Amino acid sequence: MEFCKQYGLPVILKAAYGGGGRGMRVVRRLEDIKQNFELASSEALAAFGNGAMFIEKFIERPRHIEVQILGDKYGNVVHLYERDCSVQRRHQKLVEIAPAPSLDPTIRKSLLNDAVRLASSVDYENAGTVEFLYDQTTGHYYFIEVNARLQVEHTVTEEITGVDLVRSQIRLAEGRSLSDLNLCQDKIEPHGFAIQCRITTEDPAKQFQPDSGRIEVFQSGEGMGIRVDSASAFAGAIISPYYDSLLVKIIARASNFRLAAKKMLRSLAEFRIHGVKTNIPFLMNVIKHEQFLSGIVDTNFIDEHPDLFDLPPAKQRAQKLLRYIGNTMVNGPSTLLATKLPPSDIEPKVPKISYANSIPRGWRNILLEKGPVEFSKAIRSHPHLLITDTTMRDAHQSLLATRVRTFDLLRIGPYLAYQMPQLFSIENWGGATFDVSMRFLHECPWERLEQLRNVIPNIPFQMLLRGANAVGYKNYPDNIIYKFCEVAVKNGIDIFRIFDSLNYLPNLLMGMDAVGTAGGVVEGSICYSGDLSNPKLDKYNLKYYMDLTDQLVKAGTHILGIKDMAGLLKPNAARILLSAIRDRYPDIPIHLHTHDTAGAGVACLLAAAESGVDIVDVAVDSMSGLTSQPSMGALVACLKHTDTSCYELEAT
Repeated sequence: MEFCKQYGLPVILKAAYGGGGRGMRVVRRLEDIKQNFELASSEALAAFGNGAMFIEKFIERPRHIEVQILGDKYGNVVHLYERDCSVQRRHQKLVEIAPAPSLDPTIRKSLLNDAVRLASSVDYENAGTVEFLYDQTTGHYYFIEVNARLQVEHTVTEEITGVDLVRSQIRLAEGRSLSDLNLCQDKIEPHGFAIQCRITTEDPAKQFQPDSGRIEVFQSGEGMGIRVDSASAFAGAIISPYYDSLLVKIIARASNFRLAAKKMLRSLAEFRIHGVKTNIPFLMNVIKHEQFLSGIVDTNFIDEHPDLFDLPPAKQRAQKLLRYIGNTMVNGPSTLLATKLPPSDIEPKVPKISYANSIPRGWRNILLEKGPVEFSKAIRSHPHLLITDTTMRDAHQSLLATRVRTFDLLRIGPYLAYQMPQLFSIENWGGATFDVSMRFLHECPWERLEQLRNVIPNIPFQMLLRGANAVGYKNYPDNIIYKFCEVAVKNGIDIFRIFDSLNYLPNLLMGMDAVGTAGGVVEGSICYSGDLSNPKLDKYNLKYYMDLTDQLVKAGTHILGIKDMAGLLKPNAARILLSAIRDRYPDIPIHLHTHDTAGAGVACLLAAAESGVDIVDVAVDSMSGLTSQPSMGALVACLKHTDTSCYELEAT
């Protein structure tokens, strides 16, 4: 109260141990002093652990000018010129400029000299910032404080002086002198202008309310004269509500102030951040505002220009297009055809099945009676090509984003059990099934497995196991993999296709051992890449695949899987690879998996059948082709009346 009576109002109350605008209040009436002091002090205590306060004369329309200083342990102090931090909201800096544009040279010189004199008088060491408020109406400036640290906006000083402040402060702390670092005052000169914008996850349309969530898309605006300082800014980053909302700092440098502003505007316009709100539209309004471009703004700039909050709505055209494409892929087009006529109703003819008889025997009966080893021998002694139907897993994963429900699979289950017991296996689990069932279909994948096993007891169920990743997207502890395989076998999975996308043997061997320990059929698989038929491509050559085969056979795989997940396997390459494996390992069943992406899937399977493969993956005709598996009907028809025909399925 005594201070206010002596120096007059208004005054500003400031947290002695604070920053960032917290613990600050402007008081214009004497009777409001007590209440505002208590509010500011309690806010400072909660934020900084200390409620001590400064009280200062409040300058109505000041420019916030700060001087960067460096001091060594030997009494030497230099300045690195000033920064203008006047673009503020609630005392929180948003945009910083170095050097301060349109600042009177006499005032600049006096500010710099006073900053150095102040630091020298206390033998200041290392990096610091001496802050002033400059009253443009009177030409006087007032000392605020010294920030004894490197500040967020130090980047603009680095850009105009070429001095690495972070490195310099470390060297000074080690005992180097300013002269050792070649930091003499007469050698430090500013070059051009630099502007920094702080991109935060705050919504300007909601009074800068902090936003949180997951960054879906992150694309920064870079290029000549642009510096990007960030930490948590990347696609997939989780923005917490419990931490500072600063996401990334953009620094633009150019030979003059307006050109630097132009570069900054271009950079901000090229940013793409989706998933959380940001202050980018607001910053763009600031940078292109004519008063800002004049170089003379004070701390009231934002409050006096409500037009800065005229924010254009976010278009997010690419995101909307992706959502539309995804929705169309999963749910089909919502628009009529070009003729504007709705498609005619087609009543599918569902074959009638008699469930009076018992369910026919299938390959699972052999597995349950004889175990995995004898099951493997039975495959090799079988005279014809065997078929795995992927319709219930990989086919709809490839074509329909794994969105087929358990309800729909159960409707067709009895037909498979009664009419197609000749199938070697049904792939109906693993891969993305687990994840999609829970996150998108809101179903339990374990219940799906149990229910399908109840209606299809005679055909082996097959799943895709990502080695040490199981059915997830990261490595899990070994005990989790072992327990997962144990529970999967108990709930109905028979055959596990174990793979690693990089053919990393330790991951494969761990998964194979987990399956073997659980009592499942081990199908250790090799991921195919490259082109064996091209002798110029020697990275993934025959020796590479044969060495992997040797390791998997040595580890005790019951079936050897060849997993052509990208549909790259050409017919001639299939002949080379499968013939070599069959010659070296005549007793190991070979199971080929491919995709019909290039349209050569059936031709590849025909070549494989001629080269000694035992089992191939196909999908029912309506769910085959493209990124799915080759057509079951086409393969069966092509092999009819041949030595490798799928004769059991021809009638089906």
